Amino acid sequence: MTGTTPRDGTGESLRIVRLANFVAPASGGLRTALRELGKGFRAAGHQPVLVVPGERADDRETEQGRVITLPGPLLPGTGGYRVLTDRRRVARLLERLAPDRLEVSDRTTLRWTGKWARRARVPAVMVSHETADGVLRTWGLPEGAARRAADALNVRTAHTFSRVVCTTEFAEREFVRIGARNVVRAPLGVDLAERHPALRDPGLRARHARVDETLLVMCSRLSVEKRPGTALDALEALLRRGRRAVLVVAGDGPLRARLEQRARDRGLPVTFLGHVCDRGLLGALQASADVCLAPGPAETFGLAALEAMACGTPVVASASSALPEVIGSAGAVAANHGESFADAVDLLTERPEPDRREAARARAECFGWGTAVAAFLAAHDATVLRRSSAPRGAA
Repeated sequence: MTGTTPRDGTGESLRIVRLANFVAPASGGLRTALRELGKGFRAAGHQPVLVVPGERADDRETEQGRVITLPGPLLPGTGGYRVLTDRRRVARLLERLAPDRLEVSDRTTLRWTGKWARRARVPAVMVSHETADGVLRTWGLPEGAARRAADALNVRTAHTFSRVVCTTEFAEREFVRIGARNVVRAPLGVDLAERHPALRDPGLRARHARVDETLLVMCSRLSVEKRPGTALDALEALLRRGRRAVLVVAGDGPLRARLEQRARDRGLPVTFLGHVCDRGLLGALQASADVCLAPGPAETFGLAALEAMACGTPVVASASSALPEVIGSAGAVAANHGESFADAVDLLTERPEPDRREAARARAECFGWGTAVAAFLAAHDATVLRRSSAPRGAA
Protein backbone atom coordinates (compact mmCIF):
# COMPACT_ATOMS: atom_id res chain seq x y z
CA MET A 1 0.00 0.00 0.00
CA THR A 2 3.03 2.26 -0.08
CA GLY A 3 2.36 5.39 -2.06
CA THR A 4 -1.37 5.51 -1.43
CA THR A 5 -3.05 8.67 -0.19
CA PRO A 6 -4.46 8.36 3.34
CA ARG A 7 -8.10 9.22 3.81
CA ASP A 8 -8.84 12.19 6.03
CA GLY A 9 -11.76 10.58 7.85
CA THR A 10 -14.38 13.04 6.63
CA GLY A 11 -17.52 10.97 6.22
CA GLU A 12 -15.58 7.76 5.60
CA SER A 13 -15.31 4.60 7.66
CA LEU A 14 -11.65 4.14 8.57
CA ARG A 15 -9.80 0.92 9.29
CA ILE A 16 -7.96 1.75 12.51
CA VAL A 17 -5.35 -0.92 13.21
CA ARG A 18 -4.15 -0.97 16.79
CA LEU A 19 -1.00 -2.74 17.97
CA ALA A 20 -0.27 -3.53 21.60
CA ASN A 21 2.36 -5.48 23.49
CA PHE A 22 2.45 -6.43 27.16
CA VAL A 23 -1.21 -7.50 27.19
CA ALA A 24 -1.56 -10.64 29.31
CA PRO A 25 -4.78 -12.61 29.91
CA ALA A 26 -4.68 -11.29 33.49
CA SER A 27 -3.70 -7.71 32.66
CA GLY A 28 -6.15 -5.02 33.64
CA GLY A 29 -5.96 -1.35 32.66
CA LEU A 30 -4.49 -1.64 29.17
CA ARG A 31 -6.78 -4.52 28.19
CA THR A 32 -9.79 -2.55 29.45
CA ALA A 33 -8.76 0.58 27.57
CA LEU A 34 -8.19 -1.32 24.33
CA ARG A 35 -11.57 -3.05 24.63
CA GLU A 36 -13.58 0.08 25.43
CA LEU A 37 -11.91 2.23 22.78
CA GLY A 38 -12.42 -0.51 20.20
CA LYS A 39 -16.10 -0.73 21.09
CA GLY A 40 -16.36 3.04 20.80
CA PHE A 41 -14.61 3.18 17.42
CA ARG A 42 -16.93 0.48 16.12
CA ALA A 43 -20.03 2.21 17.49
CA ALA A 44 -18.89 5.41 15.76
CA GLY A 45 -18.89 3.62 12.39
CA HIS A 46 -15.22 2.74 11.98
CA GLN A 47 -13.40 -0.59 11.60
CA PRO A 48 -11.08 -1.24 14.57
CA VAL A 49 -8.60 -4.10 14.28
CA LEU A 50 -6.53 -5.02 17.35
CA VAL A 51 -3.29 -6.99 17.00
CA VAL A 52 -1.83 -8.48 20.18
CA PRO A 53 0.59 -11.26 21.13
CA GLY A 54 -0.62 -14.57 22.52
CA GLU A 55 0.19 -18.23 22.94
CA ARG A 56 -1.15 -19.16 19.50
CA ALA A 57 -2.48 -17.51 16.36
CA ASP A 58 -6.12 -16.45 16.34
CA ASP A 59 -8.42 -14.15 14.39
CA ARG A 60 -11.97 -13.39 15.49
CA GLU A 61 -14.71 -10.79 15.44
CA THR A 62 -15.63 -9.39 18.85
CA GLU A 63 -17.63 -6.55 20.37
CA GLN A 64 -14.53 -4.35 20.03
CA GLY A 65 -14.03 -5.28 16.38
CA ARG A 66 -11.61 -7.73 14.84
CA VAL A 67 -8.96 -9.09 17.22
CA ILE A 68 -5.91 -10.81 15.71
CA THR A 69 -3.51 -12.71 17.93
CA LEU A 70 0.00 -13.52 16.74
CA PRO A 71 2.25 -15.96 18.59
CA GLY A 72 4.63 -14.12 20.87
CA PRO A 73 7.16 -15.35 23.42
CA LEU A 74 6.68 -14.94 27.15
CA LEU A 75 8.86 -12.36 28.83
CA PRO A 76 10.56 -14.04 31.80
CA GLY A 77 9.73 -12.59 35.19
CA THR A 78 6.75 -10.54 34.02
CA GLY A 79 3.97 -12.85 35.12
CA GLY A 80 2.55 -13.64 31.69
CA TYR A 81 3.38 -10.73 29.39
CA ARG A 82 4.07 -11.60 25.77
CA VAL A 83 5.51 -9.49 22.97
CA LEU A 84 5.31 -9.33 19.19
CA THR A 85 8.92 -10.00 18.22
CA ASP A 86 8.59 -11.17 14.60
CA ARG A 87 8.82 -7.85 12.75
CA ARG A 88 8.50 -9.40 9.32
CA ARG A 89 5.29 -11.18 10.28
CA VAL A 90 3.82 -8.02 11.79
CA ALA A 91 4.84 -5.97 8.74
CA ARG A 92 3.27 -8.51 6.36
CA LEU A 93 0.07 -8.43 8.40
CA LEU A 94 -0.01 -4.63 8.28
CA GLU A 95 0.40 -4.75 4.51
CA ARG A 96 -2.55 -7.14 4.22
CA LEU A 97 -4.73 -5.12 6.58
CA ALA A 98 -4.02 -1.88 4.67
CA PRO A 99 -4.87 0.42 7.59
CA ASP A 100 -6.13 3.95 7.17
CA ARG A 101 -4.79 4.74 10.64
CA LEU A 102 -2.28 3.05 12.94
CA GLU A 103 -2.43 3.24 16.74
CA VAL A 104 0.44 1.79 18.78
CA SER A 105 0.35 1.13 22.52
CA ASP A 106 4.01 0.29 23.11
CA ARG A 107 6.71 2.87 22.54
CA THR A 108 9.64 0.50 23.04
CA THR A 109 9.46 -2.78 21.14
CA LEU A 110 6.85 -1.54 18.63
CA ARG A 111 8.25 1.91 17.93
CA TRP A 112 9.59 0.62 14.60
CA THR A 113 6.03 0.45 13.26
CA GLY A 114 6.00 4.24 13.13
CA LYS A 115 8.65 4.09 10.41
CA TRP A 116 6.58 1.46 8.58
CA ALA A 117 3.58 3.78 8.72
CA ARG A 118 5.58 6.72 7.45
CA ARG A 119 6.79 4.72 4.44
CA ALA A 120 3.23 3.51 3.81
CA ARG A 121 1.86 7.07 4.21
CA VAL A 122 -0.44 5.97 7.03
CA PRO A 123 -0.99 8.48 9.85
CA ALA A 124 0.26 6.82 13.04
CA VAL A 125 -0.46 7.60 16.67
CA MET A 126 1.58 6.45 19.65
CA VAL A 127 -0.35 6.20 22.93
CA SER A 128 1.76 6.99 25.98
CA HIS A 129 0.39 4.66 28.67
CA GLU A 130 3.24 5.37 31.08
CA THR A 131 5.97 7.94 31.67
CA ALA A 132 9.29 6.60 30.49
CA ASP A 133 11.32 8.27 33.24
CA GLY A 134 8.85 7.13 35.90
CA VAL A 135 9.08 3.49 34.83
CA LEU A 136 12.87 3.65 34.64
CA ARG A 137 13.01 5.08 38.16
CA THR A 138 10.80 2.31 39.53
CA TRP A 139 13.27 -0.17 38.03
CA GLY A 140 16.08 1.43 40.03
CA LEU A 141 17.68 3.87 37.58
CA PRO A 142 18.85 7.10 39.25
CA GLU A 143 16.65 10.12 38.55
CA GLY A 144 19.14 11.96 36.33
CA ALA A 145 19.94 8.89 34.24
CA ALA A 146 16.24 8.00 33.98
CA ARG A 147 15.41 11.47 32.73
CA ARG A 148 18.18 11.48 30.12
CA ALA A 149 17.22 8.03 28.84
CA ALA A 150 13.52 8.99 28.76
CA ASP A 151 14.24 12.20 26.86
CA ALA A 152 16.24 10.33 24.23
CA LEU A 153 13.45 7.76 23.82
CA ASN A 154 10.73 10.40 23.68
CA VAL A 155 12.55 12.48 21.06
CA ARG A 156 12.67 9.43 18.78
CA THR A 157 9.03 8.59 19.50
CA ALA A 158 7.78 12.11 18.79
CA HIS A 159 9.79 12.23 15.57
CA THR A 160 8.62 8.82 14.34
CA PHE A 161 4.86 9.17 14.87
CA SER A 162 2.36 11.67 13.48
CA ARG A 163 0.97 12.27 16.95
CA VAL A 164 1.61 11.22 20.52
CA VAL A 165 -1.51 10.77 22.67
CA CYS A 166 -1.20 11.41 26.41
CA THR A 167 -4.07 10.61 28.74
CA THR A 168 -3.25 13.28 31.36
CA GLU A 169 -1.31 16.52 31.73
CA PHE A 170 1.06 14.53 33.94
CA ALA A 171 1.88 12.16 31.07
CA GLU A 172 2.24 15.08 28.67
CA ARG A 173 4.93 16.84 30.70
CA GLU A 174 7.83 14.67 29.60
CA PHE A 175 7.03 15.42 25.95
CA VAL A 176 6.57 19.13 26.63
CA ARG A 177 10.01 19.02 28.27
CA ILE A 178 11.65 17.96 25.00
CA GLY A 179 9.70 20.48 22.93
CA ALA A 180 7.48 17.99 21.09
CA ARG A 181 4.75 19.79 19.15
CA ASN A 182 2.67 16.81 18.03
CA VAL A 183 1.27 15.83 21.45
CA VAL A 184 -2.48 15.72 22.03
CA ARG A 185 -4.48 15.00 25.17
CA ALA A 186 -7.12 12.25 25.28
CA PRO A 187 -8.36 10.95 28.63
CA LEU A 188 -9.36 7.38 29.34
CA GLY A 189 -12.70 6.60 30.96
CA VAL A 190 -14.82 4.33 33.07
CA ASP A 191 -18.01 2.41 32.33
CA LEU A 192 -20.40 4.33 34.56
CA ALA A 193 -23.19 1.82 34.01
CA GLU A 194 -21.12 -1.25 34.85
CA ARG A 195 -19.40 0.38 37.82
CA HIS A 196 -21.73 2.07 40.32
CA PRO A 197 -22.30 2.30 44.09
CA ALA A 198 -25.28 -0.09 44.00
CA LEU A 199 -22.80 -2.96 43.55
CA ARG A 200 -21.96 -2.66 47.25
CA ASP A 201 -22.52 -6.13 48.73
CA PRO A 202 -22.81 -6.43 52.55
CA GLY A 203 -22.36 -10.20 52.33
CA LEU A 204 -19.14 -9.90 50.33
CA ARG A 205 -17.85 -7.26 52.69
CA ALA A 206 -18.62 -9.47 55.69
CA ARG A 207 -16.55 -12.30 54.17
CA HIS A 208 -13.47 -10.09 54.19
CA ALA A 209 -13.92 -7.69 57.13
CA ARG A 210 -15.79 -7.39 60.38
CA VAL A 211 -18.10 -4.46 61.03
CA ASP A 212 -15.44 -2.64 63.07
CA GLU A 213 -12.68 -3.15 60.52
CA THR A 214 -11.63 -0.87 57.67
CA LEU A 215 -11.66 -2.79 54.41
CA LEU A 216 -8.84 -1.72 52.09
CA VAL A 217 -8.64 -3.00 48.55
CA MET A 218 -5.87 -2.84 45.96
CA CYS A 219 -6.60 -3.79 42.34
CA SER A 220 -3.22 -3.90 40.69
CA ARG A 221 -0.73 -5.95 38.78
CA LEU A 222 1.79 -7.26 41.31
CA SER A 223 4.95 -6.08 39.60
CA VAL A 224 7.81 -3.84 40.63
CA GLU A 225 6.66 -0.71 38.78
CA LYS A 226 3.29 -0.82 40.60
CA ARG A 227 4.93 -0.84 44.07
CA PRO A 228 2.28 -3.15 45.60
CA GLY A 229 4.38 -3.57 48.75
CA THR A 230 3.41 -0.03 49.75
CA ALA A 231 -0.14 -1.27 50.39
CA LEU A 232 1.20 -3.84 52.87
CA ASP A 233 3.34 -1.14 54.46
CA ALA A 234 0.25 1.03 54.87
CA LEU A 235 -1.72 -1.81 56.44
CA GLU A 236 1.09 -2.52 58.86
CA ALA A 237 1.28 1.16 59.83
CA LEU A 238 -2.47 1.31 60.47
CA LEU A 239 -2.33 -1.81 62.65
CA ARG A 240 0.52 -0.34 64.72
CA ARG A 241 -1.69 2.68 65.36
CA GLY A 242 -4.40 0.44 66.74
CA ARG A 243 -6.74 0.68 63.75
CA ARG A 244 -8.59 -2.48 62.85
CA ALA A 245 -7.99 -2.92 59.14
CA VAL A 246 -7.70 -5.67 56.52
CA LEU A 247 -6.46 -5.64 52.93
CA VAL A 248 -7.80 -7.53 49.91
CA VAL A 249 -5.54 -7.69 46.85
CA ALA A 250 -7.08 -8.34 43.44
CA GLY A 251 -4.37 -8.93 40.90
CA ASP A 252 -1.49 -11.19 40.00
CA GLY A 253 2.09 -10.79 38.89
CA PRO A 254 5.69 -11.76 39.52
CA LEU A 255 5.77 -10.30 43.07
CA ARG A 256 2.78 -12.24 44.36
CA ALA A 257 4.67 -15.08 46.06
CA ARG A 258 7.02 -12.64 47.79
CA LEU A 259 4.13 -10.49 49.02
CA GLU A 260 2.21 -13.51 50.29
CA GLN A 261 5.28 -14.70 52.19
CA ARG A 262 5.76 -11.29 53.72
CA ALA A 263 2.13 -11.15 54.86
CA ARG A 264 2.48 -14.59 56.47
CA ASP A 265 5.77 -13.72 58.17
CA ARG A 266 4.37 -10.53 59.70
CA GLY A 267 0.91 -11.85 60.47
CA LEU A 268 -0.80 -9.26 58.29
CA PRO A 269 -4.54 -9.73 57.51
CA VAL A 270 -4.19 -9.78 53.74
CA THR A 271 -6.27 -11.81 51.28
CA PHE A 272 -4.76 -12.40 47.84
CA LEU A 273 -7.47 -13.15 45.29
CA GLY A 274 -5.22 -13.33 42.23
CA HIS A 275 -6.61 -12.12 38.93
CA VAL A 276 -10.40 -11.68 39.25
CA CYS A 277 -11.92 -12.61 35.88
CA ASP A 278 -15.49 -11.92 36.98
CA ARG A 279 -16.05 -8.22 36.30
CA GLY A 280 -19.18 -8.20 38.43
CA LEU A 281 -17.33 -9.67 41.40
CA LEU A 282 -14.51 -7.19 41.01
CA GLY A 283 -16.99 -4.32 40.89
CA ALA A 284 -18.74 -5.60 44.03
CA LEU A 285 -15.39 -5.79 45.80
CA GLN A 286 -14.51 -2.24 44.77
CA ALA A 287 -17.93 -0.97 45.86
CA SER A 288 -17.80 -2.80 49.21
CA ALA A 289 -14.40 -1.48 50.28
CA ASP A 290 -13.90 1.57 52.46
CA VAL A 291 -10.79 2.79 50.67
CA CYS A 292 -8.95 1.76 47.50
CA LEU A 293 -5.15 1.97 47.52
CA ALA A 294 -3.30 2.93 44.30
CA PRO A 295 0.41 2.98 45.18
CA GLY A 296 1.84 2.92 41.63
CA PRO A 297 4.28 5.86 41.50
CA ALA A 298 4.39 6.13 37.70
CA GLU A 299 0.72 5.68 36.73
CA THR A 300 -0.36 8.04 33.96
CA PHE A 301 -4.09 7.52 34.50
CA GLY A 302 -5.15 4.67 36.81
CA LEU A 303 -8.22 2.89 35.43
CA ALA A 304 -8.65 0.56 38.42
CA ALA A 305 -8.70 3.53 40.77
CA LEU A 306 -11.25 5.32 38.60
CA GLU A 307 -13.44 2.20 38.57
CA ALA A 308 -13.36 2.13 42.37
CA MET A 309 -14.44 5.76 42.48
CA ALA A 310 -17.30 5.02 40.09
CA CYS A 311 -18.37 2.44 42.68
CA GLY A 312 -18.36 5.15 45.34
CA THR A 313 -15.08 4.16 46.98
CA PRO A 314 -12.49 6.90 47.54
CA VAL A 315 -8.87 6.36 46.54
CA VAL A 316 -5.51 7.00 48.15
CA ALA A 317 -3.00 7.49 45.35
CA SER A 318 0.72 8.07 44.95
CA ALA A 319 1.51 11.78 44.87
CA SER A 320 4.17 11.15 42.20
CA SER A 321 1.66 9.66 39.73
CA ALA A 322 -1.03 11.18 37.50
CA LEU A 323 -3.80 10.06 39.84
CA PRO A 324 -3.96 13.27 41.91
CA GLU A 325 -5.03 14.91 38.64
CA VAL A 326 -7.68 12.23 38.08
CA ILE A 327 -9.15 11.83 41.57
CA GLY A 328 -9.18 15.53 42.47
CA SER A 329 -10.53 16.38 45.91
CA ALA A 330 -12.61 13.18 46.03
CA GLY A 331 -9.60 11.16 47.20
CA ALA A 332 -6.30 11.68 48.96
CA VAL A 333 -2.66 11.58 47.91
CA ALA A 334 0.36 10.23 49.72
CA ALA A 335 4.12 10.06 49.46
CA ASN A 336 5.50 6.72 48.34
CA HIS A 337 5.76 5.02 51.72
CA GLY A 338 3.43 3.19 54.05
CA GLU A 339 3.16 5.77 56.82
CA SER A 340 2.00 8.45 54.39
CA PHE A 341 -0.56 6.09 52.84
CA ALA A 342 -1.81 5.25 56.33
CA ASP A 343 -2.15 8.97 57.11
CA ALA A 344 -4.22 9.42 53.96
CA VAL A 345 -6.48 6.48 54.87
CA ASP A 346 -7.07 8.07 58.28
CA LEU A 347 -7.85 11.39 56.63
CA LEU A 348 -10.38 9.88 54.22
CA THR A 349 -12.17 7.77 56.79
CA GLU A 350 -12.62 10.79 59.06
CA ARG A 351 -15.12 12.12 56.51
CA PRO A 352 -18.73 10.96 56.86
CA GLU A 353 -19.13 7.84 54.74
CA PRO A 354 -22.05 9.16 52.60
CA ASP A 355 -20.08 12.32 51.80
CA ARG A 356 -16.90 10.58 50.73
CA ARG A 357 -18.78 8.00 48.66
CA GLU A 358 -20.89 10.62 46.88
CA ALA A 359 -17.78 12.69 46.14
CA ALA A 360 -15.99 9.68 44.66
CA ARG A 361 -18.88 8.83 42.33
CA ALA A 362 -19.34 12.46 41.28
CA ARG A 363 -15.68 12.74 40.30
CA ALA A 364 -15.80 9.49 38.31
CA GLU A 365 -18.76 10.83 36.35
CA CYS A 366 -16.37 13.32 34.73
CA PHE A 367 -14.70 10.41 32.89
CA GLY A 368 -17.19 8.57 30.68
CA TRP A 369 -15.87 6.42 27.83
CA GLY A 370 -17.83 8.49 25.32
CA THR A 371 -15.56 11.47 25.99
CA ALA A 372 -12.48 9.26 25.69
CA VAL A 373 -13.57 7.72 22.39
CA ALA A 374 -14.30 11.14 20.90
CA ALA A 375 -10.86 12.40 21.92
CA PHE A 376 -9.05 9.38 20.47
CA LEU A 377 -11.00 9.65 17.22
CA ALA A 378 -10.05 13.32 17.03
CA ALA A 379 -6.39 12.32 17.45
CA HIS A 380 -6.89 10.13 14.36
CA ASP A 381 -8.69 12.92 12.46
CA ALA A 382 -11.67 10.57 12.32
CA THR A 383 -15.25 11.75 12.53
CA VAL A 384 -18.14 10.06 14.31
CA LEU A 385 -20.23 8.52 11.52
CA ARG A 386 -23.07 7.23 13.67
CA ARG A 387 -24.16 7.60 17.28
CA SER A 388 -26.89 5.01 17.59
CA SER A 389 -24.85 2.50 19.62
CA ALA A 390 -22.55 4.57 21.80
CA PRO A 391 -20.62 2.58 24.39
CA ARG A 392 -22.13 2.16 27.83
CA GLY A 393 -21.08 4.74 30.34
CA ALA A 394 -20.72 7.44 27.70
CA ALA A 395 -20.47 10.89 29.11
